[in-house]
Amino acid sequence: MAALSTEFGDLVQIKKQLIYVITLCRERGLVHSVKWASELAFALNPLPMNELPPPPPFTEEDAQDLDVLSLAKSYFDLKEYDRAAYFLRGCRSQKAYFLYMYSRYLSGEKKKDDETVDSLGPLEKGQVRNEALRELRVELSKKHQAGELDGFTLYLYGVVLRKLDLLKEAVDVFVEATHALPLHWGAWLELCNLITNIEMLKALSLPDCWMRDFFLAHMYTELQMIKEALQKYQSLIDAGFSKSTYIISQIAVAYHNIRDIDQALSLFNELREQDPFRIENMDTFSNLLYVRSMKPELSYLAHSLVEIDKYRVETCCVIGNYYSLRSQHEKAALYFQRALKLNPRCLGAWTLMGHEYMEMKNTSAAIQAYRHAIEVNKRDYRAWYGLGQTYEILKMPFYCLYYYRRAHQLRPNDSRMLVALGECYEKLSQQVEAKKCYWRANSVGDVERMALLKLAKLHEQLNESDEAAHCYIIYIQDIFSSVERVEHVEVSTALRYLGQYYFKNKRYDEASLCAQRCCDYNDAREEGKALLRQISQVRDQGEGSSADLSLPCVFGSLSNNNTPVRRVSPLDLSSVTP
Repeated sequence: MAALSTEFGDLVQIKKQLIYVITLCRERGLVHSVKWASELAFALNPLPMNELPPPPPFTEEDAQDLDVLSLAKSYFDLKEYDRAAYFLRGCRSQKAYFLYMYSRYLSGEKKKDDETVDSLGPLEKGQVRNEALRELRVELSKKHQAGELDGFTLYLYGVVLRKLDLLKEAVDVFVEATHALPLHWGAWLELCNLITNIEMLKALSLPDCWMRDFFLAHMYTELQMIKEALQKYQSLIDAGFSKSTYIISQIAVAYHNIRDIDQALSLFNELREQDPFRIENMDTFSNLLYVRSMKPELSYLAHSLVEIDKYRVETCCVIGNYYSLRSQHEKAALYFQRALKLNPRCLGAWTLMGHEYMEMKNTSAAIQAYRHAIEVNKRDYRAWYGLGQTYEILKMPFYCLYYYRRAHQLRPNDSRMLVALGECYEKLSQQVEAKKCYWRANSVGDVERMALLKLAKLHEQLNESDEAAHCYIIYIQDIFSSVERVEHVEVSTALRYLGQYYFKNKRYDEASLCAQRCCDYNDAREEGKALLRQISQVRDQGEGSSADLSLPCVFGSLSNNNTPVRRVSPLDLSSVTP
């Protein structure tokens, strides 16, 4: 992995650049970029007065447009976008031109959202379009060809292209925007949303600026390359950004993605202490609390966010998770719908709403919700996995297979995806593929401890008794040697099979131990007693045990339950997140 840019050696210079770009973005109404740069600047030491950067250069055209720009910006800040655009038409400065085009774009977005909320339910939101986009594209395209767009207008042109689904052109324009103005985080973030894989990321020609490291760290998190992301964030902390709440939140999200729940919860609690009125990322925090069934903590989080701002997308998602944890699925779905009214492109809300519809057995609505989640972000493995589960309920294994494969491509080391794929292959009578999936699921760390069991049962069906016994042995050893003792219903199944297997192979000592263990389980007690009687009869007739069997004895670990083999992985968020 590439080392950090050399520019990180001079934090004073970085602070100056951040202060400079905050001014530029504020003048143009780019509030999210202002917030991001301000949070980062806040994490660095203050500059003495003589070190503060000079204000941005002021041209003759800026002076001519000054009064109009002040007036239009006041209307823009009050969200009167048409009014702002009316007064800005004909202005010649770069700043005024950007604000003119941006006002027109936001006016179209506002009208689209109003129409969506007024006339349609959340599931049909994708059908409403921003009518201003085509005109904006034509005008910006002419200026682009003439080479008259600065970094900010290039960013806006990229946004327009993305909204029109011209994604390849949008990527090229955003890359151009990062070269023209490397300090504008908005352009980097838009680029993040368009990159689908690591090959595409490597192919990009990006500017060699310290912002690139923040972009790469964010991108690694999005592409589920969590190890690389955590290394990158750690090097940013070491470079001097240890106080950055943005970096703490990103590391917490990364741990959430790899199901390290304890670490993620710890970081989110730290974040809440440093920034108690923060709403960003709190929906992810609530997912973790949901997985751990921490009702009081989730209730407290929901109440505190309602007091801060009850009309925020994240607040609605947290309340939805709270109701879902209480099994009030209709109420949960209602709050996820509210979140989507506030922001139709909220990925989490679409996926969570799909989960709620699944709980309510409304498969058609669940399918629609998951499809919308994929439209927003094709990298959302939970939506692909949800679609697979929905079609599984509808008994359509070919469809299942397609969606589970897509989920597996996004999460190649997630055992749940592999087990689901294995079940699909089994239903389609592709036993060889099913075996591969189950074995791979066990190799990557089987979260639910089902892969070996399913593999053993598959071998059993195919009359491959040695292989089945081998899998059952590993399964039982794994269950009994775990640090976290698991009460697993299928242990009796494995013991029953092994008892009969050892008996057939004349290993009566092991068969007897299996039979005795069966007596500990209600559903296997009678069979255990019957097997013990059989063994007793055989021994009375004077038959000895055979020692030819190549299989190991299962009871090395059963007799010493305190010896851990490996710690069980935490629960998979994709399965239990609402």
